[in-house]
Amino acid sequence: MKRNPNFAKVSGRYFFPEIIERKKKFLERYPEAKLISLGIGDTTEPLTFVITEALMRSSAALGTRQGYVGYGPEEGHEFIRQKINEVIYKGAFSPAEIFVSDGAACDIGRLQFLFGQNCHIAIQDPSYPAFLDTPLLSSGQKVTLLPCNPENDFFPDLNLARDADVLCLCSPNNPTGKAFTFEELERIVAFALQSKKIIVYDVAYAAYVQGKLPRSIYEIPGADSVAIEIGSFSKMAGFTGVRLGWTVVPEKVRYESGEPLRPDWARIVSTFFNGASILSQHAGLAALVEEGQQEIALQIRHYLDNITLLKQSFEDAGFETYGGIHAPYLWLRLEDKTSWEAFDELLEKVHIITCPGCGFGQEGEGFLRVSGFASREDVHKATERLRNGVLAIR
Repeated sequence: MKRNPNFAKVSGRYFFPEIIERKKKFLERYPEAKLISLGIGDTTEPLTFVITEALMRSSAALGTRQGYVGYGPEEGHEFIRQKINEVIYKGAFSPAEIFVSDGAACDIGRLQFLFGQNCHIAIQDPSYPAFLDTPLLSSGQKVTLLPCNPENDFFPDLNLARDADVLCLCSPNNPTGKAFTFEELERIVAFALQSKKIIVYDVAYAAYVQGKLPRSIYEIPGADSVAIEIGSFSKMAGFTGVRLGWTVVPEKVRYESGEPLRPDWARIVSTFFNGASILSQHAGLAALVEEGQQEIALQIRHYLDNITLLKQSFEDAGFETYGGIHAPYLWLRLEDKTSWEAFDELLEKVHIITCPGCGFGQEGEGFLRVSGFASREDVHKATERLRNGVLAIR
C-alpha cells in the first residue's frame, strides 16, 4: 500500500498536539513549574447544575429496562433538533433541516464528502485549522486562502474567492476574535447569491457576541438559500468533553442543477455516523431550556471577564492586541519574533502557555492567540506574572 499523497500537503503533526508535546518536554525539565494554560482553549469551568442533572437522569435511565435506548436517528433525536430550532433559530427551520452531531470539527470533516474532489474552497486565513486540513486530507481539493489581518480589519477580500465554489467563514473568528457586522455579513451573502456560491458559516462562538451584531448568518435575508451553518455546544455550554454540535442545511440551498443539498448531507450523516450520544443530547436539551440558558450565560460572562483582564494586562505590557470582546480570545501582534519563538519565550520566562498564530494559517505568523478559558485564580496569577516577568518578546 502506498501512502495517501494528501498527507504530504499538511504538517506532520496536528497543531494542538504539538503544543501539548512542548508542554510535556518543559515539565520534564522543570517538574516543579506551575504552568498556566492560556493556549489550546479548552473550557475549565464545571458543567452547570441543570446540565449535570440531565446527564445523571439520562445515564440512570439507561440502566433500566424501561429507560434503555440503543441506536437513535443518525441526524439526532427530534427533541434536541426541535429545541435548537426554537431557541437558536426562533423557529425558522424544520427539524429535518437541523442535524445533530458529535461536534463542529467532525462536521467540517464530513462536509468534504459533500463537496467532492473537484470543489474549490476559499477559507479565511487565519482560521480554525480543521478548515484547511480537512479538505487537503480528504481529497486534495483546491484551496484559496483569504488573508484577514489588522490592515483589512480582518475582513476577507471576496474578489479572491470569485472562482471558488464554497466560502468558509467563522464569526466570531477563531483565532482573531473578529465578529462580522450586519453590513459586512450582508456583503458576504450578496456576494454568494450573485456568484452562486455556498457559504459554510461556523458559529461556534456566537454565544459570546456582544451588542447588536449577528449571531447567525440566517439573520441576513437570503442567507438560507446559500449558507450551511455549523454550531457547537463546546464553548457555549462547556461540552468540550461531552461532544455535541449541529449543522443546519436548509432545504433552499441547492446545487446548480436545482436539486437540494439536504438529502445528500443526510446520506453522508447516515453513512459515516451513528448519531450523537443520547447522554449528550439530553445534556444539550438541558442547556437550551430557560434555566440552562441562564446558567451558561454566567459561564460565558466568566470567560469574557477573564479575557478582559488579560487584554488589559497584555496592553499594559506594550502588546498590540485584537479580539477579546466578542470571543474569549486575544490576538497579539509580535515584533521581530516568530510565533513559536514568542510561544517558547512566554513559556520559559513566565510559565504561560499560549497558541502560536502560525498554527492557524499563513497570516497567523507573527501573532499569538491567548485564551480566556481558565479559572479566575489562574488569570490573576497570569496578569501578575506579566507585570513582574521580563517580557522581551514583543
